[in-house]
Amino acid sequence: MAGQLVIDSDIHPTVGGMKAIMPYLNDHWREMVVRRGIDDMVTISYPTTNPLSFRGDWKDETGKAGTSVAAMARQALDPFGTSIAICNCLYGAQAAYSEDLGAAIARGVNDWIAKEWLDRDPRLRASIVVPQQNVEMAVDEIERVAKDKRFVQVLLLVSGDTALGRRHNWPIYQAALRHGLTIGIHAGSMYRHATTSVGWASSFTEEYVNHATAFQSQLMSLVTEGVFAKYPELTVVLMESGVSWLPAFMWRLTKFWKGLRSEIPWVSDPPTSIIRDRVKLTLQPFDGPTDDGGIARLMDHIGSDEMLLFSTDYPHWQFEGEAAMPAGFDATLAKKIMADNPLRTYPRLQPQTATRETAS
Repeated sequence: MAGQLVIDSDIHPTVGGMKAIMPYLNDHWREMVVRRGIDDMVTISYPTTNPLSFRGDWKDETGKAGTSVAAMARQALDPFGTSIAICNCLYGAQAAYSEDLGAAIARGVNDWIAKEWLDRDPRLRASIVVPQQNVEMAVDEIERVAKDKRFVQVLLLVSGDTALGRRHNWPIYQAALRHGLTIGIHAGSMYRHATTSVGWASSFTEEYVNHATAFQSQLMSLVTEGVFAKYPELTVVLMESGVSWLPAFMWRLTKFWKGLRSEIPWVSDPPTSIIRDRVKLTLQPFDGPTDDGGIARLMDHIGSDEMLLFSTDYPHWQFEGEAAMPAGFDATLAKKIMADNPLRTYPRLQPQTATRETAS
């Protein structure tokens, strides 16, 4: 696909501990970080040295990857001919039980990524990290950062305090729409509740695989609680959710909606059509078939070629070499996934919108 527009919808800069964020905290929170002895905000349940976390040939001398703009450009932008890449920074701001600390870390992360990453490579964009612990604080952070048009999305974790469709979360969606931002729901947890629907897992394998069921639950919440009825222009991107679960989920939800629609009268359209119109999914990690026939069947079952967005999930180990686009996608479909679909998904990806205005 040389010479065409390529948009990577999910890459991950690696934060170099609290030392990297400290310059972007105010005096009070710098003092609090020192007093509390907070060295890092990476949740300890996530195995950062697991092979899936950082691909071996991308690791630096620290054993991590994605630790600098230069490394990201060399490993994830240049090899794939990436024109635009959206940085989704996962750094535990949402896991803090203190709402104020969560808001401070989210603010620091957003200012850090703008200064240390977006300013250094014009191909980079980012999602706004918000303190998911407190909706009012989350809206305040959206309002503060949205003036920088290089932020194209609001980042939420798939597992939090409550289902994302609940009405107390709606101001977040309203603020996103007001500023032309997409809602991105990423694999991850605030660790308030068990990470599976039947209790706590005892291995990372269980948690990792079970993320697909968390995405199903949140997607059902958004549909049935009426988020898309209230905000018909809202676009939601599911990031690192996998893809293969979607057809059966849409079929099951629509089937039972037909018999139970009197309970949720605001869902006037079949859930399948709502999801196909308003929801997108990033490509990696791709869990579908990779042969031509299998891909064709999957896309037929999904019923739309406009839902998938190209992503590498850099620096996580999801594919070998430069095979970020799974075999079986023909050139026409690959172009839609790499360029056409992302451009329709993110209003702020138009060239004239990529401007910086300092957040205060």
